[in-house]
Amino acid sequence: MRHAARHAALAGAAALALIAGSAAAEQLTVFGPWLGPDQENVEAVLAEFAAQSGHDVRYVGSDSFEQQIMVDAEAGSAPNIAVFPQPGLAADMARRGFLTPLAADTADWVRENYAAGQSWVDLGTYEGPDGQPHLYGFFYKVDVKSLVWYVPENFEDAGYDIPQTMEELKALTEQIVADGGTPWCIGLGSGGATGWPATDWVEDLMLRTQPPSVYDQWVKNEIPFTDPRVIAAIEEFGWFARNDAFVAGGAGVVASTDFRDSPKGLFASPPQCYMHRQASFIPAFFPEGTVVGEDADFFYFPAYAGKDLGRPVLGAGTLWAITNENQAAHDLIKWLREPRAHEIWMARKGFLTPHKGVNPDAFGDPTLRKMNEILLGATTFRFDGSDLMPGAVGAGSFWTGMVDYAGGKSAEEVAAAIQASWDAIK
Repeated sequence: MRHAARHAALAGAAALALIAGSAAAEQLTVFGPWLGPDQENVEAVLAEFAAQSGHDVRYVGSDSFEQQIMVDAEAGSAPNIAVFPQPGLAADMARRGFLTPLAADTADWVRENYAAGQSWVDLGTYEGPDGQPHLYGFFYKVDVKSLVWYVPENFEDAGYDIPQTMEELKALTEQIVADGGTPWCIGLGSGGATGWPATDWVEDLMLRTQPPSVYDQWVKNEIPFTDPRVIAAIEEFGWFARNDAFVAGGAGVVASTDFRDSPKGLFASPPQCYMHRQASFIPAFFPEGTVVGEDADFFYFPAYAGKDLGRPVLGAGTLWAITNENQAAHDLIKWLREPRAHEIWMARKGFLTPHKGVNPDAFGDPTLRKMNEILLGATTFRFDGSDLMPGAVGAGSFWTGMVDYAGGKSAEEVAAAIQASWDAIK
C-alpha cells in the first residue's frame, strides 16, 4: 500500500475507534484568533473532524480573542474549546478554574510524539485552582523565530558557507567585514511597539548561552533582569548590533530603522548587508516578486558548539484548551494527535508542527517544509519570552529598554530599569 493511502487508512481507523468511545454526537464550539484565510484553514481541519466524529463543530474567530474569552468565561458562556495565542492568558484562566485538565495520557503522548516533547508539556502545564500543576494546553500550529535570512547568490559570489555553529556565525560576521562588506541588517522600529525585534534576539541568545531552566526562571522573574546571565545575553546582542562595522548604516540607526524596511539591504546591489535575523513572517516585507528558496533563503540561527545546549528553537504558537467541558471537546483534543489533523493544514499555508509522525510530503510549500525541519530538529523549544512576561514589561519596558541599549546605554543600566518596572507591578 502506498504511504499516503496507508496513512489515510490508519487515520480513519483511529478516528473510528475515537467515535466508538463517544456516547453520542454533540455540538462543539471552538473559539480562536483566526480570521480570513486562517479561518478557512482551521475550518477545513474541523470539517474533517466533524465528518469523522459525527459531532456538530462550529468555529468562531475574533481579533479581540484575549478580551472576549475572559468575558465569556466569567459570564459562564465560554466555548467548549478556546485556542490561545499566548500561554500566559491560559495559565491565568487555569488558575481561576476556567480550564479543564486534558486526558491523563496526553502528557506522555506529547513527550513521545513531539520533537522536544517535554518542552511542549511544560508550556501547556499550569497551576490549577487546587494549587497543583496539570496539563491544560495542547499545542497545535507553531511559528519559528530562530531564523537567519540571506540571499544565496550573495553568499555564492563571496564564497561564504552557511554557518553551522554560533562560533562559525561570529567568524563569518568578522570575515564579511574583513572582505569589505557589512554582515547584518538590523531594525527595531515598529511604531508603538518599537524595540520588540531586539527582545527576540535576546531571547534566542539566552537559549544559546544558558540552559532552558534559566530561561524559564528569567521569564517568570525568578531571577531578575539584573542577573549577570541576563546581562550577558543582552551584551551578546550588543556584539552584533552595537558594532558600527557589523550593521548596515552603523549601530546608530538600528533603533530608528523600521523592522519592515531593514531586510531590504539584502537585495541591494551591491548588498548593503548579508544576513537578517527574523521570524518566519518576514518575507512579506521582501521586495515584490522575491521567491523564497531562490532569491532569498534562511538557515537556523545556530547554537554554540562549545556550550552543549543542544539545538534550541525560539518561537510561538497556539494552544488548544477545554473551556467548557463535554465529550466532544475531549474527542477533538485527542483527534489533534492524528497526523492527518496536521497534514490538512500543512497542505495549505502558514502551518508548522512539532509532530514527528506527519508526512513531510504533505507540505504544499517547500519553504514551510524546510522551516519544519528546524522545528523537528529542536532539542528545546521555548515560547517568545516577552509574551510570557507581564504586559508592562514584555510589551513595555523590555521593548524600550532595548531601544535604550541600542542607543548606547549599558546593559546593566537598561536591565535595572526593566527590573524596576517589574518590581513596580508586583
